[in-house]
Amino acid sequence: MANPTPSRAASQPASICLLRLSALGDVTHVLPLVHTLQDAWPDTALTWVIGKAEQRLLEGLPGVEFIVYDKKTGLGGMRALRRSLDGRRFDALLQLQVAGRANLLSAFIPARRRIGYDRARSKDLHGLFINERIADRPGIHVLDAIGSFCEPLGLLRGKTVWNMPVPGEAHDWARAQWPDDGLRTLVISPCSSHERRNWYADRYAAVADHAASAGWRVVLCGGRSELERRTTDAIIAGMQAPAIDLVGKDTLKQLPALAARADLVMTPDSGPMHIANAMGTKVLGLHAASNPERSGPYSDRRYCVDRYDDAARRYLRRPAAELKWGTKIEFDGVMELVTVEDAIAAFECFRADHG
Repeated sequence: MANPTPSRAASQPASICLLRLSALGDVTHVLPLVHTLQDAWPDTALTWVIGKAEQRLLEGLPGVEFIVYDKKTGLGGMRALRRSLDGRRFDALLQLQVAGRANLLSAFIPARRRIGYDRARSKDLHGLFINERIADRPGIHVLDAIGSFCEPLGLLRGKTVWNMPVPGEAHDWARAQWPDDGLRTLVISPCSSHERRNWYADRYAAVADHAASAGWRVVLCGGRSELERRTTDAIIAGMQAPAIDLVGKDTLKQLPALAARADLVMTPDSGPMHIANAMGTKVLGLHAASNPERSGPYSDRRYCVDRYDDAARRYLRRPAAELKWGTKIEFDGVMELVTVEDAIAAFECFRADHG
């Protein structure tokens, strides 16, 4: 969508608190909102209540105070957060998450204005914890919905800017993982935290071999979970060509630098999808369980496989156009709708566009 020009006519608040605990992709979507607020009001104090892993990803974001809430601490952690505020009262709280835990946590954050989602996006008693709502705009990307939280404050979102805080040593690490030899590089991040969004090892292996046959380097990356290790081992076992295995070897600070070195990142709907997009790297997204128009790579979805409508018709007996915006189709086997041929076609579309 077109980016409006920020308005500077609004009254400048002294302090704003953003509440978005998780997940990695969603906190990445918050960055353009942060930059809109900072561009309009450079003297406004910004505080962000955030999850542990998410804070590690965004640590060093200029001009933002992070307060980490560990969901494992429950109500005790919420009370501790309230005490840590030491009597502060924010001019505005932007309640950017509708999950029940986040809604309850927001009650421990004193604020004069408590801005939340429109009724269509609300759940888990969200409306009880806010006193203002963003406009109801159906059919928009998650990032655009989050970006509209500046509007009740009297601003319009400006140019979409991420500027993820990636230290130089993270880029140094990424540069050391393979040589600058002119080969194109496909980075595969095979797993989402939602298992039913995940594709299959044998299919990843087939696409990886296709890329290798076209002269590309293949790199695998991911976290330290047993699922990611098992999936990666199966991909490598199923490949004829070699691959660089970096799964479990990078940190959350190194992941964006790794994505930035790729020519193309292949992944299901996941945090690495949105991190790669924020770093300016094109994404071959694999979608059936979720709608790429709502939660795909924000900047460019030309190289995404979109089987969401097929999934809606098969599992919900309706076309996607008749579903409530944001409906997830996370059924066992839904990702079987994404074929090897689909992914190879998307890969070849990228090659045709980029040589």
